[in-house]
Amino acid sequence: MNELKLGDVTVTRVEEMHGPIMPAGQFFPDLPTLAWQDNRAVLVPDHLGEQDDMVHVAMQTWLLRSEGKVVLIDTGVGNDKSRPAVDAWDHLQSNYLDNLASAGVSPEEVDLVINTHLHVDHVGWNTRLVGGAWVPTFPNAAYLMPKADFEFWNPANNSGIAGGVNENVFTDSVAPVHEAGQVQLWEGGHTIDANLRLEEASGHTPGSSVVLLDSAGDRALFAGDLLHTPLQIMHPDHNSCFCEDPVRARSTRRRLLGWAADTNALVLPAHFSGHGALEVASRGDAFEIKNWAPFTRY
Repeated sequence: MNELKLGDVTVTRVEEMHGPIMPAGQFFPDLPTLAWQDNRAVLVPDHLGEQDDMVHVAMQTWLLRSEGKVVLIDTGVGNDKSRPAVDAWDHLQSNYLDNLASAGVSPEEVDLVINTHLHVDHVGWNTRLVGGAWVPTFPNAAYLMPKADFEFWNPANNSGIAGGVNENVFTDSVAPVHEAGQVQLWEGGHTIDANLRLEEASGHTPGSSVVLLDSAGDRALFAGDLLHTPLQIMHPDHNSCFCEDPVRARSTRRRLLGWAADTNALVLPAHFSGHGALEVASRGDAFEIKNWAPFTRY
């Protein structure tokens, strides 16, 4: 099952790819080895390798149907793009658009694209290569992008992008959509409709955000990169190596996990493999996994 109903909103999981990505010690440099060992029963095989210490993640989109609109939250890595820092993503060829079609949506039917932040693996399918040029994949959609990230990841403002994982990303996956007049920059919060709202969640990047769902008694937190592994639920003070502001990332994670626990909200991170989403509960000064969502594992 790749679809569930939350209030008046239908949520569908659309996969681009999944599997091992980085060694745990490299991905989470300050997370103790003992923590991984103590939680292997929870992590293996969906989130940690059985025979090694490779962290497993998914690249995926949350497809929402709300108030008659088709909404995509994050767009993965994308095809044909030069990604010299990550061999597995360099000139990738995936079946993402076929998977989107299997969910009943063509690119022309998408009304809104939400990039929770502008990292390489959240904006890739914003564009596709047509006749040697990068063009918006979703020609009829508005693209919501956080203003703080739009400014931070623009190479004109940030010389440190060259040689990193976000090299080329602004040029091939952000700027073409902006030049097409389809980008709406936001800051401070943004109401999408009666069911959905964008909220700032900075720390991982300056403009990182989450989507909050509140509909007919159901609540959900589309958490972007608030989490990369379930271990951060039990150990919320530990960040990935990609967090730009570690102190703020920790406080943001605690705040939003606390909200999810208090409101019984379903938490849907961008990158969880396995069942993909879960409910959390408070436990002492941290959190624990209460239930996994009924999505089919991958």
